[in-house]
Order: sequence, then structure tokens, then C-alpha cells
Amino acid sequence: MSALIRPAALEDLNGLTELMYDYIVGFYQNPGPPIDKVHHLIQTLYDTQQGIQFVAEENGRLIGFATLYFTFSTMKADKIAVMNDLFVKEAFRDTELESQLYLTCKNYCVDQGFANMTWITSINNTRAQSFFNKMNAVLGKDWVHFSIN
Repeated sequence: MSALIRPAALEDLNGLTELMYDYIVGFYQNPGPPIDKVHHLIQTLYDTQQGIQFVAEENGRLIGFATLYFTFSTMKADKIAVMNDLFVKEAFRDTELESQLYLTCKNYCVDQGFANMTWITSINNTRAQSFFNKMNAVLGKDWVHFSIN
């Protein structure tokens, strides 16, 4: 059976939560947020449509996910999407599935009339940077990223 990429549904709550912990704790080595906060995030995106999550499923098991958050750009005077997450289990990295998950996000943004889709990745995540280069993404050069915790 081939993998299916689709919008996340409420029935995916547990599988999506597991994937998100694989991503947050396993891949990025960050402390895991409380499970109720992860569930609240998933539920909020589903209920408010301020974003969307896509899941990759194979043989009834979730193997990847991507999250888009919707916002606006003053510079473009238009709506934009932020791809906050793109994650597939290690066995599926550098495969057609990973490309399809990315293209699902890109095509969604085009189809919904977003001015652009933007994202960041860790400076140390050279594998992801290589993937995005392969997907013809444009490396941002005009802005410096800041954050406050």
C-alpha cells in the first residue's frame, strides 16, 4: 500500500501527538511540552482554521506531518502561510514521500491564494537545507531572524 497525504482529522490526535513528540524531543532534542498543550494546539488548528496540519499515512500508521500557520505580510499586503513543521520518520527521509508532503503544503498555499509560504530550519539541519535546495526553495537573504523566549 502506498502512502496517503491528507489533512489531519480529529481521529489522528494520538498518532499526530506521537509524531510531534518524535519531532520535538527525538529530532530537535527539545523538552517535550505537556501533552494537554499538544492536544490543545492540534484541536485549535482544527477548530479555528488558523492553520492546517497534513499527515502522511502508510498502512494505517502516521509516518509524517506538516503544519502551516496562516498570517499576513504587511510588505505584501496579503495573507501568507508559515510552514512551521515538516517531519517524516527517519526511514522516509530523502524519499518521494517527503517531497510529496512538502508539495502538498506548497500546492495548498497556491490553491488557497496565499502570497507565499515561508519557513525556517535550524542552522545545523543541513539535511533539511539540502532537501529545500533540491525543491528549488529560495534561501532568504534580506532578513535576520530574532526571537524571544
